[in-house]
Amino acid sequence: MTPHLRTIVLFLMLVFPAVASATTWDIDPDHSSIEFKVKHLMVSSVKGTFTKQAGVVEINDKDITKSKIGVTIATNSVSTNLQKRDEHLRSADFLDVARFPFITFISKKIVTSATGAMKVTGDLTIHGVTKEIILDVEQISKESKDPWGNMRRGTSASTKINRKDFGLVWNKSLETGGFIVGEEITVSLEIEMIKSVAK
Repeated sequence: MTPHLRTIVLFLMLVFPAVASATTWDIDPDHSSIEFKVKHLMVSSVKGTFTKQAGVVEINDKDITKSKIGVTIATNSVSTNLQKRDEHLRSADFLDVARFPFITFISKKIVTSATGAMKVTGDLTIHGVTKEIILDVEQISKESKDPWGNMRRGTSASTKINRKDFGLVWNKSLETGGFIVGEEITVSLEIEMIKSVAK
């Protein structure tokens, strides 16, 4: 995990009370992914990823609803495997990475179902705009020790957002109707965590 990104996550999580009986887990960026999908020209979807992220999860196994999640993403790490498009996404038309270098998510409420799946409500900040969203999160796996002695857990999550809600309004109309870029963005996360060791 990038130390600077982790510091930002921990600072943002300080606004919430400490979680009693919780263990701290760091999101492993080498085995996690944050992907998005958006309509292009009204006929297909373009996928992309953010390659630099950090996150801290405080898990309370006695009462999972009292757990906390904090994630920070470096906006300049956006990648769609096309340099020209990535440069446009980093520009003032979209993410404006010079002014807004980070995307953050801080959880506020967790509700569980009978299957162990969760609805995680939290504040998502993009482009300097903060909106409340809900993440659909699968049940967190049990602890597992890797060959190097680290304890690991994992989960998957997803949500949908409207980019215009966050001030990302650039678009161009098509002669046949509609626009170049869709408004709805589907976000998918695959998360692997390493148990934090006190230093």
